[in-house]
Amino acid sequence: QVQLVESGGGLGQPGGSLRLSCAASGSILSIGDMGWYRQVPGKQRELVAAISSDGTTQYADAVKGRFTIPRDNAKNTVVLQMNSLKPEDTAVYYCDAGVTAYRDIGGVFHFNTSQYWGRGTQVTVSS
Repeated sequence: QVQLVESGGGLGQPGGSLRLSCAASGSILSIGDMGWYRQVPGKQRELVAAISSDGTTQYADAVKGRFTIPRDNAKNTVVLQMNSLKPEDTAVYYCDAGVTAYRDIGGVFHFNTSQYWGRGTQVTVSS
């Protein structure tokens, strides 16, 4: 019903930049907070950056000043702009969003709010 699809990622150079995009699609009434998480093998998934529907942002200490998280509410997209990359940024990055979706059942609309995740995209920072 609702899908989050990430794009971007791949191999980046230390000190370089990469840009991740995430697009939400489906029967979407509204989207609340959107965010990016990352996970390395053997560790828990951690929050990288998040943005509310009114544009309030929060960043993990490890990425403050290097990453930004703009979103486009009209297009249901969120971006993670990653600058000054470090090898420790290497991880699988996941997009997350709180989505209120709708379903038309026999002419009656039903609404449900759930957290949705993308499938993840690999980011590797290496020279």
